[in-house]
Amino acid sequence: MNVIQSNLKHNTNFHQAKWNEPIIFELHQQGEKGVEVPPVDDEIVNIVGDGISEIPQSMQRKEKPALPEIGQARVLRHYLRLSQETLGSDFNVEIGQGTCTMKYIPKINELLIRNPKMMELHPLQHESTVQGMLEIFYKLDLSMREISGMDCFSFQPSGGTQALFTMASIVRKYHEVRGEGDQRDEIITTIFSHPSQAATAAVKGYKVITLHPDENGFPDIEKLKAVVSNRTAGFVVANPEDTGIFNAKIKEFTKIIHDAGGLCYYDQANANGLLGITRAKEAGFDMCFFNLHKTFAAPHMCGGPATGALGVIEELKEFLPAPIVECKDQHYYLNYDLKHSIGKVRAFHGVAQTVLRSYAWIRALGAEGLKEVAKTAVLNNNYMYHKVLNIRGASAPYVKGHRLEQVRYSWEQLTNETGVTTEDVQRRMTDFGLHYWTSHHPYIVKQPFTLEPTESYSKRDLDEYISALEQISNEAYENPELVKNAPNQSTIHRLDEQDYLDHPEKWCITWRSYQKKVVAKQGVVTN
Repeated sequence: MNVIQSNLKHNTNFHQAKWNEPIIFELHQQGEKGVEVPPVDDEIVNIVGDGISEIPQSMQRKEKPALPEIGQARVLRHYLRLSQETLGSDFNVEIGQGTCTMKYIPKINELLIRNPKMMELHPLQHESTVQGMLEIFYKLDLSMREISGMDCFSFQPSGGTQALFTMASIVRKYHEVRGEGDQRDEIITTIFSHPSQAATAAVKGYKVITLHPDENGFPDIEKLKAVVSNRTAGFVVANPEDTGIFNAKIKEFTKIIHDAGGLCYYDQANANGLLGITRAKEAGFDMCFFNLHKTFAAPHMCGGPATGALGVIEELKEFLPAPIVECKDQHYYLNYDLKHSIGKVRAFHGVAQTVLRSYAWIRALGAEGLKEVAKTAVLNNNYMYHKVLNIRGASAPYVKGHRLEQVRYSWEQLTNETGVTTEDVQRRMTDFGLHYWTSHHPYIVKQPFTLEPTESYSKRDLDEYISALEQISNEAYENPELVKNAPNQSTIHRLDEQDYLDHPEKWCITWRSYQKKVVAKQGVVTN
């Protein structure tokens, strides 16, 4: 420990909490109770019956679920211990989350969503009993229209990828209604855009054409002209792309697609550098989406509950997933009467708590505040960009000059000169209690690391993060084994990533799959 500690020159003297904590199913003790569930009142039984008869036999359990039985005190200890082993934006500087955007979430907004009136909402309540929440949905829609230039929003998609899938579905339905569904079977995207854009188009049955950058690092407009045709159904792009590169000629791209009869849809999951400065409408897009849990100060919550706010022009409103919230005579209602609706993409309308957080954030900032968010995010990013490029072994390939709200950097030089990889640096960063993200696949940028300092971070925060990168770079050149053997301060040492993360046969995303894939193979009998 002393040897390791002597190498930690960074300001943050981080020590990860270490608990050898089993998963909750392993804490099960037969007969132990955390809560006593009261019987159903006779009055309710008389009104709705036992409820079982209405459930199809195929969906009824033959036996009770094997839920763990645990007392309250042990449940509390279990989750508090896990929380001590978890870092997040309230614990450390989360610049290293990259394209996923971690920013400060105002705590007053958390109080709003914990109001009993919010906590006890149910999506099956009658409209007359949820007028206040429907009003919030409606007014957030109006705000999003101003921010994007679109004419109507749905908050049904549960995140960015589902919003992309929804937009691809609208593209298909739009061309089918026009009698060109079979003819228009191609979607065009760019190599730096998020892989979900190509993936969701492929799931809808489209052939995906990917544009690579020109000699200046921007999407190649000549290549677009060469591939667009009467088979083009649509064009999907992130701008800025996931490298932070902003294509100022984007309207030329959308015009080419429109002239060929296609639709253009915009991945604005991360719009931190655009608010109040540029809009999807003026760029020529027919649809766009924002991730409320990235740009609009709602938490990721370990992948959910998230919201991909999806906006469309008036011509595409009738294709949106139903219902949408509308208002007539000061009464808010769910409108299911959309002539060409693609149908639901989620069981209910959207996550009310996430919508409320984002609405409160927008109202607190106002138009000028939103623009200040973008200006500060871009300033923070370009300050960090300048500093990181001065670190030995670091670079930012493709486009020279400033980036927008994030940058995908490269440690290719560092790796070539020291043997230290970006994954090694990632593990060493955990010794400082800092997160660091590499890139999604494919690794177009070699030895990548992606940083995004939003408007939430001060110059001091940025300098703290940069100093950690500087120290690790120095260590890589002076004592590379120290970095390669990291982490040294964590609860665990190193995962065998090649063995478990790259082989689907060994993935265990549920307790049931763990029992089947791991426990059963070890010959251990489980209940």
